[in-house]
Amino acid sequence: MKKVLILLSFLLPASLMWLSCGGSSSPGNGVAYRAFITNNVSAGTLSPGIYVVDAENDVRATASVIPAGNTPGMMVLTPNRAQTLVFSGSGTQSSDNQFTIIDNAKESSAGQVTLPGMTESFVVSPDSSTAYVAVPTAPATGQPSLGAIEVISLSSGAVTASISCPTVNPAKPVCAWPATVPQGFNQPYQYLAIGNTGNRILAFSQGADLGPDSVPNVVAVITPSNVGTANPVVTFVPGFDHPVAAFFSSDDTIAYVLSCGPECGGIQASIQTLDLTTNTAGPAFSVPAATVALVNNSTMYLAGTPASQSCTGETTQATTCGLLTIFDLNTMSIVQPPVQPPYCPVGEQCPIIITDGYHDRMALGANGQLFVGARTCTEVVAPIPPPTGAEVRGCLSIYNTLTTAVGNVPAGAVVIPPANGDVTGIQPIAKRGDGMAQEVVYVVQGGSLRIYDATIDALEYNPNNSNNPGQISNLVGQFVDVITVDF
Repeated sequence: MKKVLILLSFLLPASLMWLSCGGSSSPGNGVAYRAFITNNVSAGTLSPGIYVVDAENDVRATASVIPAGNTPGMMVLTPNRAQTLVFSGSGTQSSDNQFTIIDNAKESSAGQVTLPGMTESFVVSPDSSTAYVAVPTAPATGQPSLGAIEVISLSSGAVTASISCPTVNPAKPVCAWPATVPQGFNQPYQYLAIGNTGNRILAFSQGADLGPDSVPNVVAVITPSNVGTANPVVTFVPGFDHPVAAFFSSDDTIAYVLSCGPECGGIQASIQTLDLTTNTAGPAFSVPAATVALVNNSTMYLAGTPASQSCTGETTQATTCGLLTIFDLNTMSIVQPPVQPPYCPVGEQCPIIITDGYHDRMALGANGQLFVGARTCTEVVAPIPPPTGAEVRGCLSIYNTLTTAVGNVPAGAVVIPPANGDVTGIQPIAKRGDGMAQEVVYVVQGGSLRIYDATIDALEYNPNNSNNPGQISNLVGQFVDVITVDF
């Protein structure tokens, strides 16, 4: 079953390829290659919103902060790069739950929608006309279950449909129920993945079982073109173990579903096929742990935290670590790394050790450096003032996929940069001032933006802020997410 795979971006899972693109846009502020960064705090003269950075030169642009709700966080760029979608929500009673559509050329809001609850995932149709937003706590009108997918027109900024699944009358054409799926459940929509044509969306629920009427082991297959027709919009496919993400074959006939298993309250993490022509689950292929993945050709990189994983090969105060696994989608099997980790004895298969925590960010750089981000990892904070050689450890891992050393990092090795905090955004920078691809990656960690030089796997020397490696002058805030918006 050899398929050409297309890499998709996911919020829970956020998987990004580093692309070197030709051409550029010319926004009103004169910056040709921009990065948008969300700041979610207000203090003094500091306003929440989207900050604009000149990503060719690592300086803050002379542009106004773009309003996008009280606590803007995650962003998704439309495929045509004309708009950026931003969600603002704190998960508290006072949360504004604002979904904002940003006009990238004008650097201003083109519309807002107040969602009926928090979202952790939204995707965009390939033609950039429609957004699908998962709201797991949204009330289903007239029904006792929760969960809906809000369908938003990106031209009008209006909600055009709300996809939910009734539990009182399953005979309605909204949902198709296999006999093995309970006809009542809670929060069926938490994370989304969209196919290459846009006519298939997969929705996943995550977390521990919520009771006899919950379905954390079911994938909802959604057909947007069936909305408003007599055909089922949603078909439930059982047989998974807390699925969280998926990647699609180029013809959209097969989805490769990532199940996180124990980390989400299940039994076994796995990669599993879903036949979208028959809506049936294939066999599950076990992996050590997986909450996020990235596909490069037929190679899938998986990150997760198994129970009681030791930190073999690392000198650290942390007592538990995570694992990076390499999986071949052609053979549906775990494969040996191209280069064994330096601590591995000759002839022995060794795990690739990374930080622990819940991994939900991953991006591959042009220089073969794989950036893996997590949240709620084991932090090692140095005392103040820090003694010489004091360990500092946070939630970012960088894996050298090359067969040659990068800076001081051997082939096949992992470096944990000395920075504290959760990783909430990773964006490789595709081009610099000379228009050529460069080995630079923007990472938001612990609320700060850091710039990494992937030729040395360390903070970049920025001549515009020579006293503070990896930082940008006058860029202050509590940052959450980062994306580039220009070709």
